[in-house]
Amino acid sequence: MKRIAITMGDAAGIGPEIIVKNFLKKEIYKFGEIFVIGDLMPMLSAQRKISKKIGIRIIDDHLKIKKEKFLINLLDLKILKNGDYKIGESSGKCGYASFQYIKKAIELAKQKKIDAIVTAPINKHSLHLAGFTFPGHTEILAKFFGVKKYAMMLMSDKLKVVLVTIHTALKDVSFILNKNKIFDIIYLTDISLKKYFMKKNPEIAVLGLNPHASEKGAFGDEEKKYIIPAIRKAKKYGINCEGPFPADTIFNKIVYEKKFDAAICMYHDQGLIPLKLLSFNTGVNVTLGLPVVRTSPDHGTAYDIAGLGIADENSFFTAIKVAFEMVKNKSR
Repeated sequence: MKRIAITMGDAAGIGPEIIVKNFLKKEIYKFGEIFVIGDLMPMLSAQRKISKKIGIRIIDDHLKIKKEKFLINLLDLKILKNGDYKIGESSGKCGYASFQYIKKAIELAKQKKIDAIVTAPINKHSLHLAGFTFPGHTEILAKFFGVKKYAMMLMSDKLKVVLVTIHTALKDVSFILNKNKIFDIIYLTDISLKKYFMKKNPEIAVLGLNPHASEKGAFGDEEKKYIIPAIRKAKKYGINCEGPFPADTIFNKIVYEKKFDAAICMYHDQGLIPLKLLSFNTGVNVTLGLPVVRTSPDHGTAYDIAGLGIADENSFFTAIKVAFEMVKNKSR
């Protein structure tokens, strides 16, 4: 039986709400043993707002999960209490708590007690108020798993994009790019598509950085200096990749002509704009390179609508479904 841990995310955001909404879906109980790592008070508050059909059952580190419809098994870390935070506002207490949920999931993964982690959104400002300087989940997970080579994949049923640089100012991207960094992302993408997505010989499109992929040096030289050498190195390893492609034309071939299984993008918005345009409410974030499957919804804490009961839970449901499918494919 596959076991999936959901981290509650920022208590002041929509995390508890979308978690409760997902346990109202009968399909979720087909995805193995699922439980939540978080705090009882925020989960109770969300449960009372969303549906009294949902029950909450406290479990401990032995993870004796009861599989029953409309029941949330909660590993209560007992950090947040009533009055510790305000819905829709960042705070150090929420930042501290959300960090501890992630650390607990990492601990359980290292003990091989769980097969996958699905993370509800955290707030970067709250993390910083708590004294943590990580940009987000991806960097926290990489740090505590001791992983140096990792990548962020954003995916939907229409498109998979993998980022070479993640939360980097656009003016700094060209200084961070190098042949080995781009090669590592291509390599991670190739082995992950084979391992988790059942692609025997994945086809990977590598994008250029500049307009028209620099048009042979007319608009920059990053393609010649870094991207083309990385593609050549990947091909020597038997990886089926092509490029560099202009970003303004390649997505049409990927989405509508089904030419490639994934696109390697040089910076954040190059990949996320087409992904979110096509699949705004169903996009999933996958961290490649970790020893455990990790997914999350492709949205944030949404403080502006937190506590109103109107947050869309479908991206989170897709993240749980993708995590289960990845674990299942890995074990084949």
